[in-house]
Amino acid sequence: MGIVNKIMEIMMRNRMNVIEESIANPIGTQERVLFHNLKKGKSTIYGKKYHFDEIKRIHDFQRQVPAVHYEDFEPYIELARKGEKDVTWNGKIKWFAKSSGTTNAKSKFIPISKESLEDCHYAAGKTMFALYLNANPETDIFTCKNLRIGGSSELYQKYDTRFGDLSAILIDNLPFYAEMKNIPNREISLMSDWNTKMNAIINACKNEDVGSLTGVPSWMLVVLNKLLETTGKNYLDELWPNLEVFFHGGISFKPYAENYNLITKKQLNYFELYNASEGFFGIQDQLHNKDLLLLLDNGIFYEFIPMEEFGYEDQRFLTIAEVEVGKNYAMVITTNGGLWRYIIGDTIRFTSTNPHRIVVSGRTKHYINTFGEELMIENAEEALKRTCLKTNSIISDYTAGPIFMEGKEKGAHEWMIEFDKEPEDFDLFVTILDKSLQDVNSDYEAKRYNNMTLNPPIVHKARKQLFFEWMASRGKLGGQNKVPRLSNTREFIEPLIILNTK
Repeated sequence: MGIVNKIMEIMMRNRMNVIEESIANPIGTQERVLFHNLKKGKSTIYGKKYHFDEIKRIHDFQRQVPAVHYEDFEPYIELARKGEKDVTWNGKIKWFAKSSGTTNAKSKFIPISKESLEDCHYAAGKTMFALYLNANPETDIFTCKNLRIGGSSELYQKYDTRFGDLSAILIDNLPFYAEMKNIPNREISLMSDWNTKMNAIINACKNEDVGSLTGVPSWMLVVLNKLLETTGKNYLDELWPNLEVFFHGGISFKPYAENYNLITKKQLNYFELYNASEGFFGIQDQLHNKDLLLLLDNGIFYEFIPMEEFGYEDQRFLTIAEVEVGKNYAMVITTNGGLWRYIIGDTIRFTSTNPHRIVVSGRTKHYINTFGEELMIENAEEALKRTCLKTNSIISDYTAGPIFMEGKEKGAHEWMIEFDKEPEDFDLFVTILDKSLQDVNSDYEAKRYNNMTLNPPIVHKARKQLFFEWMASRGKLGGQNKVPRLSNTREFIEPLIILNTK
């Protein structure tokens, strides 16, 4: 394995001990995390307002401290951005991660404290490698370089605080010994112009020995296809014979799996991550099981709202001790970055409670439920996967929204789908997609029965590069920006239909 791998193996085994302790005692671990965070926050403006110093039990915490959305919490974040100390976390927050704002046009600024940087995001990076080494003991990735695709960096100059993509913040603060194993370098990684950066990345990595990839599947694929085009190669193996694993997160990998199979001869390992600006929540811990191990000792205290109760006055907030396998929950987090009972907007489903493993099932706002069909992203992605397999097609991007009822006309769903490999029979693709959606979602099936509420879906075939051009027109190119998949409105599908005719 080599001396480098031997050293890394020792470090990662020590990390595995920490992981295994949290798995063995999940309830105690979560209690310890909560009360550590409360101790750090009790002297802050927020902590004094909600009397953190009086909280002795989890129930006290839930009774005294309100659950909030970003809009509720924003005044405190803005105060911290202006340089105020001790707002929601002990001391001054220097960094703020700028969210792409997928749920509305307004960007979000998530505070990144020293503790969240070190004990959440960087700690999760170590956990990622520890779990991969534990699942694949013969790995040689530590002797190779890791290709990362990060975001751009911007300076917020007025109040002596800085903001940018989370990836840029992580890269800018990465220790030198970790930076040595990553390509491209910090200067290239923090370039703002996506096209300039892509060319610089290709020049920096084409002659390196790359063993692992880290990034968002969509943007990584853009870079890799451009790399192959530039070098005249057909497969990544021709450039990087030691390429072994892709650590991916941010969006679902399902729509892109076949695309990656087309550019590699050998079967890569794909290791899924569940990370966001607000925190690093989960990591795949088994090679052939895509479920994610929920990170319980990462500075984050979790609560879970049953989705059937979400938004109601009497909605319950369950702890890790109370969740059940198979149910969808909206996730609520309290973090070592100073977020308190923050409703992040993601929905998850537990597949196991020993250990606690999850799948990300969607968003509390990113689904279609205009007609009671409750179509979640998880349903859409599974249906698309089945449809592509049956029609020998490959999808690169998609989005969908409702067609509202007008007069006696029934509603429907309208899709825009861009293909890397088009189906031979497009009408058959649409028919199978409709049937697959019914197979994976009984509510959708009920609404489609005899066209009772929903007419068959309308599907548009997007021209090449449509989604890239649309994201560029919105100023949302780069790894931190995600194509919105489902919406209860027509805010995404309408401009795409217009742009597709140009």
